[in-house]
Amino acid sequence: MFKKAIPVFAKGKTTECNYQLVLRGEAESLKDTVISITAFSFYRLTVNGSFVSFGPARTAKGYARVDEISLDKYNIVGKPNEVVIEVAGYYCRSLSTEHQPSFVVAELKKGEDVLLATGFDFDGYVSCRRLQKVERYSAQRHFGEVWDYRESNMFDPKYRVELEECPIPTYLPRRVPYATYDCLDVKSFASSGRFEFDEERPYRLTRSSFTIDEHWGCYSEEEVETHPYRWLQRQKQIQTTEGAEFPILLNEGNYVIIDLEKIKVGFLKWSGKALADCDIVLGFSELCSPNEFEFTNINCQNVIEYFIPDGKEVDIMSFEPYTCRFAIIMVKKGMLRLSSFGICKFEYDMTKLIKRDIKDAELRKIYEAAENSFAHNAVDIFTDCPSRERAGWLCDSFFTGRAEYFLTGKTLVEDAFLENYTLYTNDGNVPVGLLPMCFPGDFNGNFIPQWNMWYIIEVKEYLTERNTSVDKEFFRDSIYGILGWLEKFENDDGLLEGVEGWNFVEWSTANEWVQDVNYPTNFLYSEVLKSVGELYGDENAAEKAKKVRKAARELGFDGEVFVDNAIRGEDGALRNTKNSSEACQYYALLFGEVDLELPEYAKLKQYVHDNFTSFNTEGREFVPVNAFIGLYLRIYALMKLGKKELLESDIKSFFGGMVASTGTLWEYKQHKGSYDHGFTSFSALAIDYVDKNRE
Repeated sequence: MFKKAIPVFAKGKTTECNYQLVLRGEAESLKDTVISITAFSFYRLTVNGSFVSFGPARTAKGYARVDEISLDKYNIVGKPNEVVIEVAGYYCRSLSTEHQPSFVVAELKKGEDVLLATGFDFDGYVSCRRLQKVERYSAQRHFGEVWDYRESNMFDPKYRVELEECPIPTYLPRRVPYATYDCLDVKSFASSGRFEFDEERPYRLTRSSFTIDEHWGCYSEEEVETHPYRWLQRQKQIQTTEGAEFPILLNEGNYVIIDLEKIKVGFLKWSGKALADCDIVLGFSELCSPNEFEFTNINCQNVIEYFIPDGKEVDIMSFEPYTCRFAIIMVKKGMLRLSSFGICKFEYDMTKLIKRDIKDAELRKIYEAAENSFAHNAVDIFTDCPSRERAGWLCDSFFTGRAEYFLTGKTLVEDAFLENYTLYTNDGNVPVGLLPMCFPGDFNGNFIPQWNMWYIIEVKEYLTERNTSVDKEFFRDSIYGILGWLEKFENDDGLLEGVEGWNFVEWSTANEWVQDVNYPTNFLYSEVLKSVGELYGDENAAEKAKKVRKAARELGFDGEVFVDNAIRGEDGALRNTKNSSEACQYYALLFGEVDLELPEYAKLKQYVHDNFTSFNTEGREFVPVNAFIGLYLRIYALMKLGKKELLESDIKSFFGGMVASTGTLWEYKQHKGSYDHGFTSFSALAIDYVDKNRE
């Protein structure tokens, strides 16, 4: 893919946390040129001062997906064309990229002629604007952004660095469509006022899902120069005016709140002029109020800080993409004339989605929110959310994969997503034969056996229903590696027992009922075996599927509902508990060949129809479904059962309130976590099913 260019990075800095390298080159003309470019961790390409692209698409360690971008439209006649590549070399562990040394490789060509190539034609500089020793944005992603514009010349010779050659990765095509970068500029703000320090205000020092230590990669408290996240939380906001149009003059101690009306995903941008030396803090939130800014209950630090000298005009865009409906700009020091605020979108091109006419107005709005949630979470891989993690989880991908094919008629993102998993090299972080629960990423030895099962079911559907041109042998090793590991836990009934790892049924108490024999897991296992039998003509797997399904169905049913688990006593006998989750019933209905029309399932049928409101829980433990994955299993099951009235009611009651708040669909129904989650786009299939089957 590269004729001349070689991978490079700042000498001695490939394994340094949060090192921002800047490359600069000049070309006499960009007419009919194409740049091939990739990097690790991420690059931002700017040509003649105009933003061009952010990338690359992520993949496995030792590989690199190459972007190929025409620069013809950026050509300026009569003077040299400036090509600038900024590279964030994060070199830290995360759930959104693998842990590997930093590099960048780029080549500008006109036909077969190489005009610019890394290793030969680009000068290297350490960024004098992005502060290196800052806090992590989240445990799952990388470092936050703090920018210093007090140095006027990024390319002053004093910032020059020597570049060294880096190991050459295996280059791969991008595969996924290029993201859209449409810009939304907001003409007015929602409110403004002043702020003051309030010692009594509660605040969190940091916000992360788990402790970020030296293993994960961070700078110590003493090394970090500024803490905008905790500073913002301690400021009391006093609203003084309603909204008005930009520009607005903000003195020290003033703020302005902007409302994008719906959640948008992309690069936050604003412009203005410092009328005195400024320290400016930008906070952003998925959901709060136009009159008072606050962070949501999600484990990431949604804040960027800027230092801008007196008299400097700036037109600024964040390096990383973020998720935002509301933003606050606070002048911690100085005076700022704020001219504009907006976002440069970073999402799947929604003009490429198949247009469907959803007749019911309420369902149509939810459907549009499902489209938005898909577009935000299908840029380079299937992601759980575009905020805290941007991570590619299995199981989530089962639902998002179905959504992609339904919404686009293609499998372009799923192609790359699944290819990444086949490229995984086990370095001892998970048992031999298993795949990571999310990838590319680091998971510190944690693994979810059920997510490996969902992988097999997804791959079977992908190969037989969505992309039949792919050779099924491409996945054989990964599939049989998983089966080989699972077989170790089969008991005399053929059921899985005592499965190791983080056993995940759904986000509810059901996750506490996973040992010794977990029936939801075994219903899932029966579907895995059935899928392998059908995919590879494996008669042994097909027969085992029947055995496991029959045993789970007969042993797990108590005459009324299915119980979640059985415990092996000291006498060696397995005995069912009285633990029953609603989610367990849907595992049985989806994968257990349970016929609700049979007399023995009459009560279960009633409970499914009334959302288990009539279920008598006396003498037993019962838990209703949570959003993930129980609610989606119910939606899936109701579609399979043809219960369109129940499905419509569930969709409207669960998702309806989300649309007006964010225009996206949420991780939970409660106000916590992500308000923009990829797997929620699966609801589009259910909405279309309901709307098409109206009587």
